[in-house]
Amino acid sequence: MSLSRPRGSRDFLNYRLSRLLNASGAMVVRLCEGRYGITRREWRVIALLAEEGAMSPSGLAERTHLERGRVSALITQLVAKDLLQRQAVAGDARRAEVSLSEKGRALYDELLPQSAAFNREVLDALSAEEQDAFDAMLQKLTEAAERLAATRPVPEKADRRHGGARRLRPR
Repeated sequence: MSLSRPRGSRDFLNYRLSRLLNASGAMVVRLCEGRYGITRREWRVIALLAEEGAMSPSGLAERTHLERGRVSALITQLVAKDLLQRQAVAGDARRAEVSLSEKGRALYDELLPQSAAFNREVLDALSAEEQDAFDAMLQKLTEAAERLAATRPVPEKADRRHGGARRLRPR
Protein backbone atom coordinates (compact mmCIF):
# COMPACT_ATOMS: atom_id res chain seq x y z
CA MET A 1 0.00 0.00 0.00
CA SER A 2 1.13 3.51 -0.78
CA LEU A 3 -0.58 6.74 0.24
CA SER A 4 -0.02 8.18 -3.22
CA ARG A 5 -1.21 5.02 -4.99
CA PRO A 6 -4.09 3.64 -2.92
CA ARG A 7 -5.42 0.20 -3.82
CA GLY A 8 -8.82 0.96 -2.31
CA SER A 9 -10.70 3.61 -0.38
CA ARG A 10 -9.29 2.46 2.97
CA ASP A 11 -5.84 3.45 1.72
CA PHE A 12 -6.88 7.08 1.04
CA LEU A 13 -5.21 9.73 3.19
CA ASN A 14 -8.60 11.15 4.21
CA TYR A 15 -9.84 7.73 5.35
CA ARG A 16 -6.73 7.10 7.42
CA LEU A 17 -6.81 10.56 8.99
CA SER A 18 -10.51 10.12 9.71
CA ARG A 19 -9.80 6.80 11.40
CA LEU A 20 -7.13 8.46 13.56
CA LEU A 21 -9.50 11.32 14.39
CA ASN A 22 -12.32 8.94 15.30
CA ALA A 23 -10.11 6.76 17.49
CA SER A 24 -8.32 9.61 19.27
CA GLY A 25 -11.36 11.88 19.43
CA ALA A 26 -13.72 9.27 20.88
CA MET A 27 -12.44 9.87 24.40
CA VAL A 28 -12.92 13.63 24.12
CA VAL A 29 -16.39 13.17 22.62
CA ARG A 30 -17.41 10.92 25.52
CA LEU A 31 -16.02 13.44 27.98
CA CYS A 32 -17.75 16.39 26.27
CA GLU A 33 -21.10 14.69 25.88
CA GLY A 34 -21.14 12.47 28.96
CA ARG A 35 -19.67 14.77 31.58
CA TYR A 36 -20.28 18.26 30.21
CA GLY A 37 -23.35 17.93 27.99
CA ILE A 38 -21.78 19.55 24.93
CA THR A 39 -20.97 18.27 21.46
CA ARG A 40 -17.53 18.20 19.85
CA ARG A 41 -18.54 21.12 17.63
CA GLU A 42 -19.75 23.10 20.64
CA TRP A 43 -16.40 22.38 22.30
CA ARG A 44 -14.61 23.69 19.21
CA VAL A 45 -16.57 26.97 19.40
CA ILE A 46 -15.96 27.31 23.15
CA ALA A 47 -12.23 26.65 22.75
CA LEU A 48 -11.87 29.12 19.88
CA LEU A 49 -13.63 31.91 21.79
CA ALA A 50 -11.57 31.17 24.91
CA GLU A 51 -8.33 31.33 22.94
CA GLU A 52 -9.08 34.21 20.56
CA GLY A 53 -11.75 36.28 22.32
CA ALA A 54 -15.09 37.65 21.19
CA MET A 55 -15.88 37.58 17.47
CA SER A 56 -18.70 37.84 14.99
CA PRO A 57 -20.69 34.75 14.03
CA SER A 58 -19.28 34.94 10.49
CA GLY A 59 -15.74 35.17 11.88
CA LEU A 60 -16.49 32.17 14.03
CA ALA A 61 -17.73 30.24 10.98
CA GLU A 62 -14.57 31.10 9.07
CA ARG A 63 -12.24 30.15 11.91
CA THR A 64 -14.03 26.87 12.72
CA HIS A 65 -14.42 25.91 9.03
CA LEU A 66 -18.15 25.36 9.54
CA GLU A 67 -21.09 26.68 7.53
CA ARG A 68 -22.65 29.90 8.85
CA GLY A 69 -26.02 28.24 9.41
CA ARG A 70 -24.43 25.52 11.53
CA VAL A 71 -22.49 28.11 13.53
CA SER A 72 -25.68 30.10 14.08
CA ALA A 73 -27.38 26.98 15.47
CA LEU A 74 -24.36 26.24 17.69
CA ILE A 75 -24.41 29.79 19.05
CA THR A 76 -28.12 29.49 19.85
CA GLN A 77 -27.54 26.17 21.65
CA LEU A 78 -24.57 27.50 23.62
CA VAL A 79 -26.41 30.69 24.63
CA ALA A 80 -29.32 28.51 25.84
CA LYS A 81 -26.81 26.48 27.92
CA ASP A 82 -25.46 29.77 29.35
CA LEU A 83 -21.99 29.03 27.95
CA LEU A 84 -21.93 31.94 25.47
CA GLN A 85 -23.28 35.46 25.44
CA ARG A 86 -24.30 37.47 22.42
CA GLN A 87 -23.95 41.25 22.40
CA ALA A 88 -24.69 43.91 19.79
CA VAL A 89 -21.71 45.70 18.28
CA ALA A 90 -21.57 49.31 19.48
CA GLY A 91 -22.82 51.66 16.77
CA ASP A 92 -24.41 48.90 14.66
CA ALA A 93 -27.32 47.09 16.29
CA ARG A 94 -27.59 44.74 13.29
CA ARG A 95 -24.21 43.19 14.02
CA ALA A 96 -23.37 41.04 17.00
CA GLU A 97 -20.40 39.43 18.65
CA VAL A 98 -20.32 36.32 20.75
CA SER A 99 -18.08 35.61 23.70
CA LEU A 100 -17.81 33.11 26.51
CA SER A 101 -19.89 33.55 29.62
CA GLU A 102 -18.29 32.91 33.01
CA LYS A 103 -19.76 29.41 32.91
CA GLY A 104 -18.27 28.88 29.42
CA ARG A 105 -14.84 30.05 30.60
CA ALA A 106 -15.01 27.71 33.60
CA LEU A 107 -15.92 24.78 31.34
CA TYR A 108 -12.99 25.58 29.03
CA ASP A 109 -10.57 25.84 31.96
CA GLU A 110 -11.71 22.43 33.23
CA LEU A 111 -11.97 20.57 29.91
CA LEU A 112 -8.82 21.83 28.13
CA PRO A 113 -6.29 20.05 30.39
CA GLN A 114 -8.24 16.79 30.09
CA SER A 115 -8.33 17.06 26.29
CA ALA A 116 -4.64 17.97 26.22
CA ALA A 117 -3.84 14.86 28.28
CA PHE A 118 -5.59 12.62 25.71
CA ASN A 119 -3.68 14.43 22.95
CA ARG A 120 -0.37 13.83 24.73
CA GLU A 121 -1.12 10.14 25.30
CA VAL A 122 -1.75 9.57 21.58
CA LEU A 123 1.35 11.53 20.57
CA ASP A 124 3.49 9.60 23.06
CA ALA A 125 3.55 6.85 20.40
CA LEU A 126 6.00 9.12 18.52
CA SER A 127 9.41 10.41 19.57
CA ALA A 128 9.89 14.18 19.91
CA GLU A 129 11.61 14.24 16.51
CA GLU A 130 8.78 12.25 14.91
CA GLN A 131 6.22 14.62 16.46
CA ASP A 132 8.03 17.63 14.98
CA ALA A 133 8.25 15.95 11.57
CA PHE A 134 4.58 14.89 11.72
CA ASP A 135 3.54 18.45 12.64
CA ALA A 136 5.49 19.84 9.67
CA MET A 137 3.97 17.22 7.35
CA LEU A 138 0.43 17.99 8.57
CA GLN A 139 1.03 21.69 7.91
CA LYS A 140 2.36 20.98 4.43
CA LEU A 141 -0.56 18.65 3.57
CA THR A 142 -3.10 21.16 4.92
CA GLU A 143 -1.62 23.93 2.77
CA ALA A 144 -1.64 21.65 -0.30
CA ALA A 145 -5.28 20.66 0.30
CA GLU A 146 -6.32 24.31 0.78
CA ARG A 147 -4.52 25.27 -2.44
CA LEU A 148 -6.21 22.43 -4.30
CA ALA A 149 -9.64 23.42 -2.96
CA ALA A 150 -9.05 27.03 -4.04
CA THR A 151 -7.73 26.25 -7.52
CA ARG A 152 -9.68 23.12 -8.51
CA PRO A 153 -13.12 23.42 -6.99
CA VAL A 154 -15.73 20.79 -7.77
CA PRO A 155 -18.50 22.57 -9.71
CA GLU A 156 -21.31 20.62 -8.02
CA LYS A 157 -22.45 21.97 -4.70
CA ALA A 158 -23.52 19.93 -1.69
CA ASP A 159 -27.29 20.17 -1.30
CA ARG A 160 -27.86 18.78 2.18
CA ARG A 161 -30.95 20.92 2.69
CA HIS A 162 -32.78 18.92 0.01
CA GLY A 163 -31.46 15.49 0.87
CA GLY A 164 -28.01 15.92 -0.70
CA ALA A 165 -26.06 12.79 0.09
CA ARG A 166 -29.15 10.79 1.06
CA ARG A 167 -30.22 10.26 -2.52
CA LEU A 168 -28.44 9.17 -5.65
CA ARG A 169 -28.25 11.77 -8.39
CA PRO A 170 -28.47 10.89 -12.09
CA ARG A 171 -25.33 11.79 -14.01
